[in-house]
Amino acid sequence: MTTIESSVGHAAAPPDETDDYIEVEGLYAHLEEAQTEDDRSYWRRKIIEKALPLADHIAYRFVNRGESREDLLQVARLALVKAVHRYDRNKGRFVSFAVPTVLGEIRRHFRDNTWGVHVPRRYQESTLAVRAAVDDLAQRNGRMPTVQDLASELGVTPDEIRQSEEARRAYRPLSINEDLPTEDGRPRLRSSVQGVEDAGFARVEDLTVLAELVRELPDRERAVLRMRFYDCLKQRDIAQCLGVSQVHVSRLLRSTIEQLRIRMCTDGVAIIAAASLAACHVR
Repeated sequence: MTTIESSVGHAAAPPDETDDYIEVEGLYAHLEEAQTEDDRSYWRRKIIEKALPLADHIAYRFVNRGESREDLLQVARLALVKAVHRYDRNKGRFVSFAVPTVLGEIRRHFRDNTWGVHVPRRYQESTLAVRAAVDDLAQRNGRMPTVQDLASELGVTPDEIRQSEEARRAYRPLSINEDLPTEDGRPRLRSSVQGVEDAGFARVEDLTVLAELVRELPDRERAVLRMRFYDCLKQRDIAQCLGVSQVHVSRLLRSTIEQLRIRMCTDGVAIIAAASLAACHVR
């Protein structure tokens, strides 16, 4: 499989490199000032290279869940390329935009990881070739390839590219309770291939992303999070500090956590677990 290569190889970036991901916003200033398409492509490639470790961080969180590490890295890195192209500096920080984008693509990949109907092998193979070509061209050109780009790269017609896309749609979701086939034909429980996630690593990642999202909250919501999860005040004490009712504080907490949950594409438990740390980082 053709891969989008990172300057750091396949190793996950250590937690103390997370500040590097934020620096891509400075590179976007150069991108916005670029006068030619060649210059814009150059700065996009620089941004992608700088931000790829973020995609790797997220991909490694899903290792040992039934998909290969290489496939997960490819999905995450391709999603990162999409995020780089779609990011708008006027709508928030890069990290808070890129992480939900990458998470969404990985989860979509898991929903689409098995063939639901019989598809001729040649179409299955052409689908893999198209995926690899998309990765290669996106890295090489700093933009997502068109159907014509893919056809020229693979030496096929645009119709064949479209047929491969139709074949890809024959994928189906796989239930976590469903048995998986093995090489000898005997079923293997889906639960037997589930890996154990490194809780410490996930916590660092959640903290990094949440800190960015919390910074973007209005002052009052940010203050409520800090008082509840960092200062450990009760809701009635927060209400007294703000001069509002306890019911209002409860609603504010609930709506703020729900907003963060949606933007993080994760469950409420993970949000609450990391909110206290995130709040203290943006005091």
